[in-house]
Amino acid sequence: MSLTEITARIAQAESAAKRPAGSVKLIAVSKEQPPERVLPVLEAGHRLFGENRVQEAAGKWPDWRQDFTDVELHLLGPLQTNKARQAMELFQAIHSLDRPKLARTFARLAQELGHCPRLFVQVNTGAEPQKAGVLPDDADSLIAEARAMDLPVIGLMCIPPLDEDAVAHFSLLAQVAARNGLDELSMGMSDDFETAIAEGATYIRVGSAIFGARR
Repeated sequence: MSLTEITARIAQAESAAKRPAGSVKLIAVSKEQPPERVLPVLEAGHRLFGENRVQEAAGKWPDWRQDFTDVELHLLGPLQTNKARQAMELFQAIHSLDRPKLARTFARLAQELGHCPRLFVQVNTGAEPQKAGVLPDDADSLIAEARAMDLPVIGLMCIPPLDEDAVAHFSLLAQVAARNGLDELSMGMSDDFETAIAEGATYIRVGSAIFGARR
């Protein structure tokens, strides 16, 4: 499916949900995708991309950014504290704040670097033991703790369980965001982004539908 087709489907979903045109931002997830698939999307004018691993992003985006200087990069995957500095230098937003230790690391590095990417708290809405993210019952306290450190928490992110109806998880994330006064919701991927838009997503993360199956 082409970038144009995805953009059209986003616009249709916004209209169906009676939301303003352009209220949903598309993160093109370029992880594990070869240059011959990513470069045409850059050349088509898209500038918002997502990566799952710091090392992979560091290996390819600095070169591409020499030609496409206005690219905005979002880190979507779990982040180890020892990779936090590199992530903060490379990404404009990080969607995987999920524990107090990482928040404290961001706060310390923000003082050293003089800046901090925009942050999303990742919520493990399905309480899946193999998946990153703070449990829903602990989300409010993590958000409050991060705010107390003056971290720029702007929203929440979730990845619903594959075998469950995504609506309940998107709705739960929206409820947590609303009671904490957060405006941004990073939710919805290639198979369910229209459902996510109906439930209030402001960022959707689409990879395979744009680039094809990862190698």
